[in-house]
Amino acid sequence: MVGGPPRQIVTVNPEFVMRARSDPPFRAVLEAADLAIPDGAGLLWAARRRKQVIPQRVAGVDLIHALAGEAERAGWRVFLLGARPGVAAAAAAVLHRRHPGLIICGILAGSPSPSEDAASSAAVRAARADLLLVAFGAPAQDLWIARNLERSGARVAMGVGGAFDFISGQARRAPAWMRRRGLEWLYRLSREPWRWRRMLALPRFVVLVLKGA
Repeated sequence: MVGGPPRQIVTVNPEFVMRARSDPPFRAVLEAADLAIPDGAGLLWAARRRKQVIPQRVAGVDLIHALAGEAERAGWRVFLLGARPGVAAAAAAVLHRRHPGLIICGILAGSPSPSEDAASSAAVRAARADLLLVAFGAPAQDLWIARNLERSGARVAMGVGGAFDFISGQARRAPAWMRRRGLEWLYRLSREPWRWRRMLALPRFVVLVLKGA
C-alpha cells in the first residue's frame, strides 16, 4: 500500500456536484479529497462542453473489482464497512470467488452517526486494514471518512454507495448497453422509482453547465 498520509478517494457524479453547492461540509470533503473519480456520464458531457478531457467514467462497482484485483496481488488487507446487515458479507463472498487470494480483514454494518464513530473506527484499526470501503451512501460515507480516516489506521478509504448491493446481487445493474450510453441512471430510476426526487439534480446540473456556472 502507498506510503505517506492516508488518502481519501471520492467517486463523483452530477448529484454530488449539485448537493455540494448547498452543503458546505460535503463540498469541503470533495475538494479536499486526494483523488476524485468521475462516476457519471454527465460529468464527461460537462467536461466536453468546457473543452476539458475526462477519458472515461468509472462506476464504483467496477472500481471495487479493480481495487480488489490489485489488493489481491499486493496483499492489501480490505475492510468492508456499511450497507444493510448481511449485504457486505455477501459482497465479500463474491469478491473472494473472483479474487481467491484477497484478504478481507473485516466486515461491519456500522453506522454513519458520529456517536458510533469511535466504535467503527476502532474496529477498522483493530483489523489492520489497508483499504477501507465505506457504504453508507453519500454524503454520509464521505463525511465519515473525512472524520475518521486517520484514527481508523487505513491507508486508503473510499465511499462506495450501493456498490455492495450490486456486487452481492441484491440489486441488479443496468444492462451493459445502457451503461455504455450513459443511461444507468434511467435504469435505476425504473427499478427504484422512489429515487425521482434525487434525480431532479440531473436537469439542474445540465442547466448549470449550459449557463457556464
